[in-house]
Order: sequence, then structure tokens, then C-alpha cells
Amino acid sequence: MKGEPADLESLLRPTVESMGYEMLGIQLHRRGKSTRVRVFIDSDNGIDLTDCERVSNQVSGVLDVEDPIAGNYTLEISSPGLDRPLFEPAHYRRFTGARIRVKLVHKQDGHRHYTGRIKQVTDDSVVLLVDNTEHSLAFDNIQSARIAPEYDTEG
Repeated sequence: MKGEPADLESLLRPTVESMGYEMLGIQLHRRGKSTRVRVFIDSDNGIDLTDCERVSNQVSGVLDVEDPIAGNYTLEISSPGLDRPLFEPAHYRRFTGARIRVKLVHKQDGHRHYTGRIKQVTDDSVVLLVDNTEHSLAFDNIQSARIAPEYDTEG
């Protein structure tokens, strides 16, 4: 379907990467006739406001020319932040051992929300360790996943 994240990724990734940034993924939030398009970028040096502005200018140009989104939309370019979203198996592999929060499309074992440590990643699923119990979650059932930052409370 036109305007889906995968379509937008294939359209925008070459532009973002040619600028020297890693494009982590895209989130679409539709409300009525308006859509918010959030593009997550990263680099070895981190991301600041100037980076977001540079990428926004280039991506806006591509979206204006290609017109892949029906109706009005708002474009946001964002750094991943401490609670970075995970979009693809490579992202999960990179953070093996990290604590993450996952929201599923469909319930599994009576739950749609899981918080646990990434134990293992395959091409089609991630194994989370939640309270000493392993849960294998299929990527095609994951609606969203983010790193769950852990803060040192000892000063």
C-alpha cells in the first residue's frame, strides 16, 4: 500500500545514507486526514538539531517530488534517544543482553506487552528473558519495541 513505512524506507534510505547518516526506521501515525512521519536517524557522532535540520530539508524535497503520502503530513526527523526504537533483526542483535519493552499486535500467552532482556535473535524472532522465563516473539507480531533504559540509582 502506498505510504507504508517499508515503501517510505526504500524511498528515503538512499538520501539519508548518502548524507552519512544511518536511517534506523520510520514510524507513521495517522489521525484522521493527517499523518505524522517520524524518521529516526543516527551517526557515530550522535545526532543534534543541525543534523535533523539537514536531513529534514533533503527528505522534504524527496517527499515533495515523489508525493508518496496521501493527504496532509508532518515530517519529523529524530535521534533514537535513550529509549531507541528497534525496527529490524539487526537492531535487536546489536543490543543483545539489553532490556527492552515490546508491544505485540496480537496477544501471546495472554499478553501484548513484554519487558525483558534480549537473549537471542533469529531471522524471524527475538527471545526475551522475562523473570527467568524465555518468550520467543515473532517479528511479524511486534508492533513496536524500544530499549528500556536502566539508570544507576547509586550516586
